[in-house]
Amino acid sequence: MTTDRRRTPLYSYATLAAVMLFWSGNFIVGRAVQGAIPPFTLALVRWSGAALVLAPFAWRHLRVDRALLAAQWRIVLLLGLVGIAAFNGFVYAGLQYTTATNGLLLQAAIPALVLLFDRMLFGQRATWAQMAAVLLSIAGVILIVLRGDPFAILSIGLNIGDLLVLGGVIGWAAYTSLLRLRPASHPLSFLFVAFLIGIATMAPLAMLEWARGARVVMGWGTVGAFAYVALLPSLAAYMLYNAAVHDLGAGPAGQTITLMPLFGALLAAGLLGETLHAYHLTGMVLILGGILIGAWMRPGPARGQRSGRP
Repeated sequence: MTTDRRRTPLYSYATLAAVMLFWSGNFIVGRAVQGAIPPFTLALVRWSGAALVLAPFAWRHLRVDRALLAAQWRIVLLLGLVGIAAFNGFVYAGLQYTTATNGLLLQAAIPALVLLFDRMLFGQRATWAQMAAVLLSIAGVILIVLRGDPFAILSIGLNIGDLLVLGGVIGWAAYTSLLRLRPASHPLSFLFVAFLIGIATMAPLAMLEWARGARVVMGWGTVGAFAYVALLPSLAAYMLYNAAVHDLGAGPAGQTITLMPLFGALLAAGLLGETLHAYHLTGMVLILGGILIGAWMRPGPARGQRSGRP
């Protein structure tokens, strides 16, 4: 669903900025519909809607790739579970209890966790530049979590929502590291199967919500939220991101994920009325500094490396 025409780096970075904006908006929507849409129901509608729209485009590729995907069903299932089901289930559930700003700022931990999984699972060593960039971003995350008070670590009691979002972050980091094992199928056929795994996982959880009395409060805001999560952070973001990875390489494209806390905090302040404190701004500076160091000092992209996003 992308063309072979090479885009300029500026164009690719601009599309990546749009991708991060869409994904940041996903956190805002997840927080804004608290009480109106149960979290697993929101995740179920997101992947069901995305799969329905994607099906006509993915079907012919799926027919070609079905034997390959079936032969490697274990890794396909694992990627679908950690990257689609676990990530979104944990995040939407966590946003019922914590702020969108904190949920987004925790995303800055992903690069460090990816390096950790790469080391544990594949024996891949990080460069000093990568570690410096990650540590700087992590310092910004820690500053946010401790709310600017270093002594708060002695009496820290994480909100259950923060812990749930952190579970989703760990799932996404594992997914990103494991993507190198993804079958060499067409991206759309793999994406469609991953969406189906997300649907199959979210459906029983959504039914459990309904059995416990949770209900969707219908209205134009609810309809808009369903349309947004199915189309922009799912389909549009995936397509734009895949094109940028093709043009720039996985490394430069993946590094931009830490822009999400910056966009998300601003969106949460403007749309949800969440307060930005001085420690939020300082944490943002540290996170942005990590991005700039990583971009300036990064090695060239490895050939054949794959990447992707929820």
